[in-house]
Amino acid sequence: MINHTLNISVVIPLLNEAESLPELTQWISRVMQENGYTYEIILVDDGSTDTSWKVIQELAIINGNIKGIRFNRNYGKSAALNVGFQECSGEVVITMDADLQDSPDEIPDLYQLIKYEGFDLISGWKKKRYDPLSKTIPTKLFNAVTRKISHINLHDFNCGLKAYDQRVVKSIEVYGEMHRYIPVIAKWNGFGKIGEKVVQHQERKYGTTKFGLERFVYGFLDLLSITFVSRFKKRPMHFFGTMGTLSFLAGFLITLWLIGEKVYYSFFLHQRVRNVVDQPLFFLALVALIIGVQLFLAGFLAEMVSLAGARRNDYLVRDQVGL
Repeated sequence: MINHTLNISVVIPLLNEAESLPELTQWISRVMQENGYTYEIILVDDGSTDTSWKVIQELAIINGNIKGIRFNRNYGKSAALNVGFQECSGEVVITMDADLQDSPDEIPDLYQLIKYEGFDLISGWKKKRYDPLSKTIPTKLFNAVTRKISHINLHDFNCGLKAYDQRVVKSIEVYGEMHRYIPVIAKWNGFGKIGEKVVQHQERKYGTTKFGLERFVYGFLDLLSITFVSRFKKRPMHFFGTMGTLSFLAGFLITLWLIGEKVYYSFFLHQRVRNVVDQPLFFLALVALIIGVQLFLAGFLAEMVSLAGARRNDYLVRDQVGL
């Protein structure tokens, strides 16, 4: 078991946020001191081109609770969060954006929900937003689709302000654009007590947003990827085999129908019927049979790759006793 030395780790990914960092870190430190928490602030500079890294270095000298990580180039928010999760050591891990739109005053309530209410993850819900319609309308659609597919009843999956039990962040891997779906990843890893808290959303004070509309396209593709991999990572043949069986069976039944029809009309009714190959159903049956075989082969190959993987049996153990 991990010996926790800190109450809270605050992980903050950032890109070109030099202006907001001093105010944000001072705000966080004030909240921590007022509540008597031991803490660390991990600032992950995701390839900033402004003076963000210089500001982080200066802040770390002033406040020993501040730590900085700098990427060689821009890898994305998911990469920044993943590295921050690896380095954090607090019992409760808080993530927030660096643009001052997330309020550090929410931290005590989030900490209480994780530490004393037994939640694995609490996601913030920006019920009242200060974003333009071009951002809020796609966000609502995105959240509705995610709720439907994941069966997790959250209103705002993309909110940067979240709180986690340390076991969650140490058990998941975030990459690509997967940071939007950390609740989904956590659920599939067995951390099912996921809650939501209405949080204050503030207007951006410095700089401009770093995200465009393309994030919703990438986000939807990532959701499909997470859903598929989570369900069939260890049993790919269940998916490909089922689809292959249905396709092959459909083609086989259509073939039997065509053969039966020709035999019936030719031998019993003594009527001449057109050749089987002249009927569209013949080609449909042929395609279904071929696709069925291909899906079966894909399933077998996926099983072989899965068996050869180094972490096929990466099961998470929650607790132990007597060992």
